[in-house]
Amino acid sequence: MAAAVLDHDGKTLRSNIVHSQAELHSKYGGVVPELASRDHVRIVSQVIKHALESANTELSEIDAIAVTAGPGLVGSLLCGVEAAKGLALATKKPLIGIHHLEGHIAATFLEEKTPQGPFVSLIVSGGHTSLIYVPALGEKYTLLGATRDDAAGEAFDKTAKLLGLGYPGGVKIDQLSQSGDRKRFRFPQAMPGKDNLEFSFSGLKTAAARVLKEHESELDDQGIRDFCASFQNAIVENLIRKAFRACVKMNTKELAFVGGVAANSRLRERAMERSRREKYNLYLPSKKNCTDNAAMIARAGFQRFKQDDFVDLTLSCRSHWPLAQKVSD
Repeated sequence: MAAAVLDHDGKTLRSNIVHSQAELHSKYGGVVPELASRDHVRIVSQVIKHALESANTELSEIDAIAVTAGPGLVGSLLCGVEAAKGLALATKKPLIGIHHLEGHIAATFLEEKTPQGPFVSLIVSGGHTSLIYVPALGEKYTLLGATRDDAAGEAFDKTAKLLGLGYPGGVKIDQLSQSGDRKRFRFPQAMPGKDNLEFSFSGLKTAAARVLKEHESELDDQGIRDFCASFQNAIVENLIRKAFRACVKMNTKELAFVGGVAANSRLRERAMERSRREKYNLYLPSKKNCTDNAAMIARAGFQRFKQDDFVDLTLSCRSHWPLAQKVSD
């Protein structure tokens, strides 16, 4: 659960409050929807109040209220949507429904350096791995490719669980990789076809389980670090290859990496290396703006506010929602 207050310039954050549920879900190795929903109900009013107090503002001074309407876990979405509808009704302020992935794209525009023209955005997280062509923020987006099965972030988390590293696993794997040999263990490259912009990570998870079993006797402390570095590198190289391939296809030198996995140190390192070498304009949100937060939803809401793109109080949350489809469709 998160809430933020964004200033009139569309960049200055007056507050950005995030209530993490990592500790709540850590013992289960992943998000438990029922627990997530109940915690949202418990904390939502406190988070909103904290955001307003930190921004030193009153609810009456807010111009509009933006909320994530989907896609995602229905119980958690429902809590946020109903809270936002209540605030909009009480204050008579405009209500804006935001697509979660548009929020991630908008995170790029919270930084000092922002895309100037059409660009490709790689959205990579625990639930999504997608390549999106973005003519401009708030314009019609085009899906270039997505994962056919598991997301990259899920592959990180499930493999970390096999290793007994805890949740969230992607962060733990990244940390251990810092002192590991990424060439020690071999992993396959899924769907490597030269024109393919789709992803698949289920096979990589299976390969990870097989490698762990075959090399069990080698997995001392250094062995685990080497395994993490090798596994991480396999995911990163797949993401890098297809992200730059998408730019070539769309004839743009503007590329953004967003979503929770965009905070991965190896992914950021490789993206910067190749961008410098091939003279791309690369946009990487700060790590705090990569993971789910309210600031990115506020920035997407700011764009929709400028376009008078509002919804009424019949707004409902959506577990599935194509990015190209407007909330009113």
